[in-house]
Amino acid sequence: MNVPRAIEAAAVRAAIPGTGTPLLTVRNLKMHFPVTDGALLARLVGHVKAVDDVSFTIRKGETLGLVGESGCGKTTTGRCILQLEHATAGEIIYDGRNLIGLDRQSMLALRQRIQVIFQDPYSSLNPRMKIGDIIAEPMKVHRTEPDKAARSARVAELLRRCGLDPRFADRYPHEMSGGQRQRVGIARALSVRPEFIVCDEAISALDVSIQAQIINLLEDLRDEYGLTYLFIAHDLSVVRHLCHRVAVMYLGKLVELADCDELYGNPLHPYTQALLAAVPVPDPTVEKTRVHQVVKGEVPSPINPPSGCVFHPRCPIANESCARSIPELREVKPGHFVACSLV
Repeated sequence: MNVPRAIEAAAVRAAIPGTGTPLLTVRNLKMHFPVTDGALLARLVGHVKAVDDVSFTIRKGETLGLVGESGCGKTTTGRCILQLEHATAGEIIYDGRNLIGLDRQSMLALRQRIQVIFQDPYSSLNPRMKIGDIIAEPMKVHRTEPDKAARSARVAELLRRCGLDPRFADRYPHEMSGGQRQRVGIARALSVRPEFIVCDEAISALDVSIQAQIINLLEDLRDEYGLTYLFIAHDLSVVRHLCHRVAVMYLGKLVELADCDELYGNPLHPYTQALLAAVPVPDPTVEKTRVHQVVKGEVPSPINPPSGCVFHPRCPIANESCARSIPELREVKPGHFVACSLV
C-alpha cells in the first residue's frame, strides 16, 4: 500500500469541514540532525533522527492534532513545515507547491499564508517593542497594510477580537500576563490574514483556566476566518476539544492516525493506549478505581533508535518479530491508521 496516498484518501473521506483536496500534504518527511565529535577537526559520528519518515495530510478548515511526549519530533515536524528547519528528505506540499527547495522570494510570498503561534509567550515577543508595533510588523513586512492609519485600525481590531483592550497597543510585553501575551501572539499571527497556522504547544505554558479560554478563542477564530490548524501538543485532554483528527508520534515516527472520536474511543496502538490511560479523570471515585497502565523503561535515544518497531522495547505485547521489521502505517479501518504488526 502507498501509505501517503492512502492517508490522503482517508482525509478526503473524513467528515470534516472544507473541500476534498488536502491543503497540506507531508510525505515521507525526515529530519536528521548531524552529530559531530572533535573541536578542530569535527567528524560525523551519527545523526539524531528527530523525524523519521512521517506522512500525513491536512484539509482546508481542518484541525489536525499532533501529539506525543517531549522529544518525539512533533515540534521539529512543525518547524520543517514552516521552513525554519530544512528537511533531510521528503516532501511538504502546500496548496500544490513543494515547500522544500523553494527559493527565498517564493517562500516569502507563502509566509503570508502560513503563520505560527509559538509555545512561550514570554520569549516570542520582542521586549523592546510595544504591542501595537509587534502586531503591525508583519503587515509592514508583507505590505498588506501600507498605510499607517490602516495598520493602527487593524491592530485595534485584532486586539479586540482576541479579547484585549485596544489600549494595550501602547503597552510593552512585560506589562502583561502570560495569557494576555499569548493573545498578542495570536493577534500577530492573524495580522496578515493567513489560512494555515501551526500552533506549537500554544497553551502548554499557561494556567489551566487560561488554557480553556485560549482553546475557545482558537476555535472561534477557526470558524470565523476559515482557518486550518496543525495543533501540536502533549496534553491529549486538550487536543480532544479542538481537533478533528489526531496523529500520535513516538521517537520520530507516526504510530497512529485517526478521527478524534475514533482515536479516543478505540485506540489501537499500545503507545496510544498508554497515553490515554495516563490522562486523569475529573472524578475522584473513578480515578481511585482505575487500573493505570505504566509504560516500562525510558525513551530510547534518537541517535541510536531500536531496530524494527521503535516502541518494541517498552511495548507490553511485543514479540520477537517486532525487533526485526519496521511496521508500516496501514489502514486497519476507514480513516484509522496504525503502525503495529500485531493489531
